[in-house]
Amino acid sequence: MANTQRWNGPSDLHLHSSRSDGTQPPAEVLSSAYEYGLRTVALTDHDTTAGWEEATSAARDLGMTLLPGMEFSTRYQGGSTHMLAYLFDPDHDGILAEREKIRADRLSRAERIVRNIRTDYTLDWDDVLAQRTEDASVGRPHIADAMIARGIVKSREEAFAGILHPRMGYIIPLYAPDPRDAVRLIADAGGVSVIAHPAGRNRMLPMPIIEELIGLGLGGVEIGHRENTPEGKRVLHALAERHDLIVTGSSDYHGSGKPNLPGENTTSDANVARIIDRATGIDPVYPT
Repeated sequence: MANTQRWNGPSDLHLHSSRSDGTQPPAEVLSSAYEYGLRTVALTDHDTTAGWEEATSAARDLGMTLLPGMEFSTRYQGGSTHMLAYLFDPDHDGILAEREKIRADRLSRAERIVRNIRTDYTLDWDDVLAQRTEDASVGRPHIADAMIARGIVKSREEAFAGILHPRMGYIIPLYAPDPRDAVRLIADAGGVSVIAHPAGRNRMLPMPIIEELIGLGLGGVEIGHRENTPEGKRVLHALAERHDLIVTGSSDYHGSGKPNLPGENTTSDANVARIIDRATGIDPVYPT
């Protein structure tokens, strides 16, 4: 959608609330971002848009610009790839169907993981549900928080490095669509897709697959992220220049759930403008 610049930087386009695996409600996430000097943000909870309404109200109260978004779970050959989606139509039938499949499997998967853990540790499903805020999507961070409450581990970091690491054998893979299908859906819904931390903990997608995603409408790559390796960033910058991709930088803020802080990486005004110009799903929430 065409725009004249109606926002102020700096911009952080990857923040999570308690509607997925963050520790703060959406309004508090925006308040924290504001306190760190941010004026344009994107709420990108995992596989849900449940926080958009509260975040919109908070953005208007604070005089911030909000790009409603989502972090879309995808899988390729057993590996997890997260796809950030910005300014898409949240009522798009294809997006709704995939979100519901992921959400249903996320809940079933979490219950099965807890059953596995319970064979060796004192942990119940009710312990996990007690860590969920309202109807937030249940995931491994909630299991980690339940283990903290039980005294099994001291932190999420300890949980993910130990019991919740795939090598320990308790974890079950989450259903998620192929990244190519996700990029198609996001484009069909008028949104802009950006691969989240593509050179981070999970292996980078093979370059032929990334090239295929670009052909299907991939908008950009998140290069400014603490998990991306220096070599990975060099590869991604070369890729972005070769294909004129949008380049973003973000914190991946989760409240107290991760050490990441709002604004530790930011996205340039020019790249924010490119996202807004390319999107046809919904408009950003601008300051009034």
